[in-house]
Amino acid sequence: MKDDFLYLEISKNIAGLIRDGVLKAGDRLPSVRMLCQEHSISMNTAKRVFLELEAQSLISSKPQSGYFVSHLPYQRLALPAVSKPSPRLNNKEPRELLGKVYVNTGKKDLMLFSVGAPSGQLLPLAKLNKELMYATREVAASGTGYEQLQGNEDLLRLIAARSLSWGGRLREDDVITTAGGMNALSFCMMALAKPGDTIAMESPCYPGSLQLAKSLGLKVLELPTHPVTGVEIEALKKVVHKINLCLLVPNFNTPLGSCMPEENKKEVVALLTKHNIPLIEDDIYGDLYFGTQRPKCCKAFDTEGNVLLCSSFSKTLAPGYRVGWVAPGKYKEQILQLKLVHAISSPAITHAAVANFLKSGRYEHHLRKLRSALQQNYLHYIDAIAEYFPEDTKLSRPQGGLALWVEFNKKVNTSELFDIAMKHKISIAPGRMFTLQDQFENCMRLSTGLYWHEDVGLKLKQLGRLVTSML
Repeated sequence: MKDDFLYLEISKNIAGLIRDGVLKAGDRLPSVRMLCQEHSISMNTAKRVFLELEAQSLISSKPQSGYFVSHLPYQRLALPAVSKPSPRLNNKEPRELLGKVYVNTGKKDLMLFSVGAPSGQLLPLAKLNKELMYATREVAASGTGYEQLQGNEDLLRLIAARSLSWGGRLREDDVITTAGGMNALSFCMMALAKPGDTIAMESPCYPGSLQLAKSLGLKVLELPTHPVTGVEIEALKKVVHKINLCLLVPNFNTPLGSCMPEENKKEVVALLTKHNIPLIEDDIYGDLYFGTQRPKCCKAFDTEGNVLLCSSFSKTLAPGYRVGWVAPGKYKEQILQLKLVHAISSPAITHAAVANFLKSGRYEHHLRKLRSALQQNYLHYIDAIAEYFPEDTKLSRPQGGLALWVEFNKKVNTSELFDIAMKHKISIAPGRMFTLQDQFENCMRLSTGLYWHEDVGLKLKQLGRLVTSML
């Protein structure tokens, strides 16, 4: 445990020097032996430091020469600003814009930078097909019957076992399966709030969460959010007496891709627990980290059962299978009752297929390949943005997930850019989608879940030219 802490702490410090420009592209780093001497660590621990920095694409090795700081073209691009939503409750849903963007989901003749899910070419489709066939033979009544209310037993057990990766100690009985992540979130909101209650969320925020809250008659209070560290805790403290519940995506949220530091997660959990305000934690992107260490969940710091952890396999394995789950803590009975009323049972075949995929060990192998592909995508994207987009473009720095947040000059309206780009068979997600307020009009989210090929780079180049023409 001591070595684990040391290598992460040392790599974090070096990464900070690189990102802040103190260590510049081409600078040579200390050798493994020198690092051992400087920090009184073992050779293995020193090697893990360099592996972690390589995994983040911050350094590269040269045979017989050592390790050097990588060329980071995005360093000339500033970070997007910390969001400053109005403290007033707003209800300006961009329905027309949402309709125009979402109607394109699944269209094959478009470059869908707007869809926040991994491409089928990055997923193990053939193996999943085999698992579906196996599940049809093995599940009772070929999957035509109802399974138990809490969910597929194997899936519950395997989800609980995987909680060790994010610092949790879930048991099989702590988990309830759902028909996807949004289904889990909806059960949580329905269980915890009534029409007229106020829910606090990050700003910008996933449109589906905003629409869900509105559909349930909830008032949404958007919180200032940092593009690297997530929700501003001081802002949350100021409004904690005004809210009834809180929804956060601490790990690689969309669209910013921010990841809350562990100390922030711990502080948020303590703050909300003290005021008896439930925290719905959406960890749908947590497994898509670029480094060697999966970030912890807020649930890891929950000792009172006040955190309802939601996730799914939609962003990592099979979006259409609708396999989600929730660990609802002390609210388990309320969630089970809602599932009984609204669903009766989870889909038997797809849930059994995913359980078998996890049981075989193939899921971890697939995740390693997927994370590597997404990280390479991220590097391709930032290279293209740095080269082809206007020089005053601002860009997020996610260390995982499926999204890049791009902020342009105020002269650029991305809702108008969407209409222009569609004429060139390019679909983007305008920033106005991610808020109920009049903000983010000059921002957009780009999905990095596409299978990278030459056409993707050409479309990014074309998109950059379209933005430049608007200035």
